[in-house]
Amino acid sequence: MISISISPNIEKDDLFLTLRLIFQPSKWKKGDKEEELKGLIKEYFNIPYVSLFNSGRSALYCLLRAFNLKKKDEVLIQAFTCNALVNPILWNNLTPVYVDIDSNLNIDPLDLRKKITTNSKILIVQHTFGNPCKMEEILKVVKENNLILIEDCAHSLGAEYKGQKIGTFGKASFLSFSRDKVISSVYGGAILIKDKELAEKILELDYPSNFWTFQQLLHPLLIKLIIPCYNFLGKALLIFFQRLHILSKAVSYEEKQGKKPKYFPKKMPNAIACLACNQFKKLDKFYLHRKKISEIYSKELGVSYLEKDVKKTYLRFIFFHEKAHEIIRKFWKRNILIGDWYTSPIAPPDTNLERMKYKLGSCKKAEKYAKKTLNLPTHINISKKQAKYIVSILRELIK
Repeated sequence: MISISISPNIEKDDLFLTLRLIFQPSKWKKGDKEEELKGLIKEYFNIPYVSLFNSGRSALYCLLRAFNLKKKDEVLIQAFTCNALVNPILWNNLTPVYVDIDSNLNIDPLDLRKKITTNSKILIVQHTFGNPCKMEEILKVVKENNLILIEDCAHSLGAEYKGQKIGTFGKASFLSFSRDKVISSVYGGAILIKDKELAEKILELDYPSNFWTFQQLLHPLLIKLIIPCYNFLGKALLIFFQRLHILSKAVSYEEKQGKKPKYFPKKMPNAIACLACNQFKKLDKFYLHRKKISEIYSKELGVSYLEKDVKKTYLRFIFFHEKAHEIIRKFWKRNILIGDWYTSPIAPPDTNLERMKYKLGSCKKAEKYAKKTLNLPTHINISKKQAKYIVSILRELIK
């Protein structure tokens, strides 16, 4: 079975580390790995202030609170996004304003200008799939309209725009280390801040429960057992473990309805920081592998994937087809779980759009691309042989 999103970055060293941690509960909450991870991030980005959280959405929630905004102030975000970005805005009683996208699946500066009002306070740019936004144009809009710029780097850890690291352009930025991101610690996130005054306003949180941490530590181990037998038995086991809350879901039912689970926001526990540290040290290795796999897809499918002035993360390889949803389902039937980021203007596809305050028809390009976008895996556990096999199946299905 080939998967794109079920802890795809986990290698043997990560599994051994996780196994050791499970039998060391004294290291689950407090330890030295939080400071080590902060140090790695500060050095990589040359940013003075870093705070760690149990998820990217916890990080964004606390970051938005630090700006002391008024109820119903507007936060500009792109459509073709995830409810994990929208929910922290709603949880802070702020108003998300959706901006359409361009052909790079990033926020469209032209539509952005149209959506700005006197209530607009913050702009969050997403860097979809690790492809940097048009930062020069974005920065002009920010300056002209006195907006606060936050970078969503959930997809773009390691990306650059004209030689400058993505995550260093705005007032602040945040990272996600979720199971299907550039590096994976099952859950986890961070805020990067340049300004000391803003950094001091970030909430000091409690750790999540030991049970929550235990759930995340179990995830890589159980998934590695399930994936090789991902037929009827494997699917049944996955559902069974999730219903018993032995395995956590990437996005809960509550979040799809705009509600905040009790385990957000929380501080990053030491055990999760330990996993993230191990992955962070493999950042360059992961990048080179994703780039090579993307080059195979690009060559075999005849799709240009290079752009001037940017360094992408190649988090996934994007392919457009009018029957994308049908193709995705046919891949799944063959136990090849290619990606469905984003088959609706706000992912996952069963998200309640009304609760997200999204009006159908308000971002027509985002809705159009959502119908024809599929994405192929590039992670470290996809071999060149598997990439070519995926291409052969795709060619067969688009005939």
